[in-house]
Amino acid sequence: MSVLETTPPQPADGSARSLWSSVREALKGSHQDYTTGSLNRSILLLAIPMVLEMVLESLFAVVDVFWVGRLGANAVATVGLTESLLALVFAIGLGLALSTTAMVARRIGEKDPEDASIAGVQAVVLGLAISLAMGIPAGIYAPQLLHLMGASPAIVAEGSGYARIALGGCGAIILLFLNNAIFRGAGDAAIAMRLLWVSNIINLILDPCLIFGIGPFPHLGVTGAALATFTGRSIGVLYQFYRLLKGSERIRVLIRHVRINVGVMLRLLRVSLTGMLQFAIANASWIFLVRIVSIFGSDSVAGYTVAIRIVVFFVLPSWGLSNAAATLVGQNLGARRPDRAAEAVWRTGFYNMLFLGSIGIFFIIFATPVVKLFVIDPAVIPIAAVALRTFACGNIGYAYGMVMLQAFNGAGDTLTPTIVNFFGFWVLELPLAWVLAVNLHLHAEGGFLAIVIAECSMAVAGIILFRQGRWKKQII
Repeated sequence: MSVLETTPPQPADGSARSLWSSVREALKGSHQDYTTGSLNRSILLLAIPMVLEMVLESLFAVVDVFWVGRLGANAVATVGLTESLLALVFAIGLGLALSTTAMVARRIGEKDPEDASIAGVQAVVLGLAISLAMGIPAGIYAPQLLHLMGASPAIVAEGSGYARIALGGCGAIILLFLNNAIFRGAGDAAIAMRLLWVSNIINLILDPCLIFGIGPFPHLGVTGAALATFTGRSIGVLYQFYRLLKGSERIRVLIRHVRINVGVMLRLLRVSLTGMLQFAIANASWIFLVRIVSIFGSDSVAGYTVAIRIVVFFVLPSWGLSNAAATLVGQNLGARRPDRAAEAVWRTGFYNMLFLGSIGIFFIIFATPVVKLFVIDPAVIPIAAVALRTFACGNIGYAYGMVMLQAFNGAGDTLTPTIVNFFGFWVLELPLAWVLAVNLHLHAEGGFLAIVIAECSMAVAGIILFRQGRWKKQII
């Protein structure tokens, strides 16, 4: 038994009551200090709402592809190509979000909620500026961007409206990430979860209505999917601002905090730039990967898109566990308890492996029936099934890799994951994908296989670097 947990054994029925009590507390919002007490309970209280938050975030992807899959391969390919372009937006949003979580968590661990609120405000200011700088030109030139991604004239004609809304409204994505990063860093994971409930309920209702023109809604086709998602996310962002201003026990933004603090902003930007580069390297590699897959036709792109969306539905909850580890690392380093931070990471990685490993076995066995829930095109189904089965073979690697790299981010060490991503994606994955798909004539399957090999290699690298312990000395 860990020295961090000295609670005496309880009877089975008492343990069950304690577990359900913790689950209820996690969903309601916990007041526990995550730098003391039972580490397993701290992981549970943070992980439950963070996992559910990511489940809800993944619904954005799955709901879209479920309904869009009824419109044909061109519509699904539109979503896939646009999502590849949005990968850069996600890179910036996630990069800024991870540094925000790290800084807020560190201040909360130091028992300094005032500076935590100031850091959150600076993050929002940066997010607003970046959203305007990216969203306006991306929305204007969306058709040209689709063409650059290898879209056929038919896809450009059908998907330009979708791409304009999805790319032009990227600010909703960035701010949704950022505001929830503030809550996660503060340990208010239940609030972040409830915020995504609001966004997803709206998206779930609007998606079929706007795609198929149900009732008084216009029939917008694939464009309706983008409008539904943008509307849900935007309302979620407004609710986030309301909760930040209303405040909680852990963090509250007051009028005196709403100002530019150059020192804090520069520190946040310094960590964020490396974080943005970290995710830009990863997400840009997906752009080139889908470009390789597009060589083999729209059916291959559609199959890849469906499989990735299904995988994302389960990988994002695993990111919830990783985010819990990042918060625990940040807060415990702030409280000068690095050993507790390290133990939290190892335990979270093990739990994540159990979860994703089980999902991987299920997908290997039932790939085709699962794919048929999302697409009806007989040319796309076998490609998507092969992709899903291949991706599932790397689930254990994904599980440990994401926890290890998020632990570095939670400590404020965004450089180490950036280096790992560069070698894993650009030096290994992309050249390997080209060799397997084109030179060895494995076609799209070669690209799928390259993803698994690269991700597992990065997991091994992350474990080795984490064991070295330099992250414990990071100052933010």
